[in-house]
Amino acid sequence: MQRKRESMSLHTNASDGAGSGWRETIKIVVHALILAMIVRIFFYQPFNIPSGSMKSTLLVGDYLFVSKLAYGYSRYSIPWGIIPFKGRIFASEPKRGDVAVFKLPRDNSTDYIKRIIGLPGDHVQVKQGQLYVNGKLVPRTPAGDFLETNEDVTIDLKLYQEKLPDGPEHLIAKATDEGYMNNTDEYVVPPGHVFCMGDNRDNSQDSRFLNMVGFVPLENLVGRAEFIFFSIDARYPWWEVWEWPFQIRWSRLFTGIT
Repeated sequence: MQRKRESMSLHTNASDGAGSGWRETIKIVVHALILAMIVRIFFYQPFNIPSGSMKSTLLVGDYLFVSKLAYGYSRYSIPWGIIPFKGRIFASEPKRGDVAVFKLPRDNSTDYIKRIIGLPGDHVQVKQGQLYVNGKLVPRTPAGDFLETNEDVTIDLKLYQEKLPDGPEHLIAKATDEGYMNNTDEYVVPPGHVFCMGDNRDNSQDSRFLNMVGFVPLENLVGRAEFIFFSIDARYPWWEVWEWPFQIRWSRLFTGIT
């Protein structure tokens, strides 16, 4: 009888230990999920690049973190708009040259990523492919070539190092200096807005198209792109697992964005 009670006690202790282990595991997972959600809402949010409008700064298949702290918070920087309010809190002004994620003004829901070219009150114009800010030519210097492939068609782009007023140097890509996108009217950035352009200047739907993107309200800014944490050249079907190690762009991992 004594042995039977001992056996039952051992079995109960083992069951209690297993249950306690599962409870601790579930608790850790829940805490981790809550922490990840807090980080995503208030600090850093991951994004991936689906188009080539920011080549060669950002490539299709780049995964990056965007800092929410950079510009403060608005209802558009909070996922799913779960905290609706007007304006921005803890607001900081963006700078020329920032690569920023914003909600498309046309629908306030689609995420776009472009470079901030003009601040409130700035005059922006493109003439013969050259960018002018407040009437002054933005200098650019040749920086080599870049091959862009779209649906098996390869385009030879020219790279230039561009220096915005009070902004960092950055690369832009150009296919031509002709056409509408390279000869625009002068844009005057309204108060409370910014003017954004893609680094792939001839293949970017941006603020130059007033009926498509236009001026971006400061309220629509989600955050500033900080660094690339992963990058993959997904030209092969996902099921070709043997190609995965060769698709990763190892040299782009954990690189800053300027």
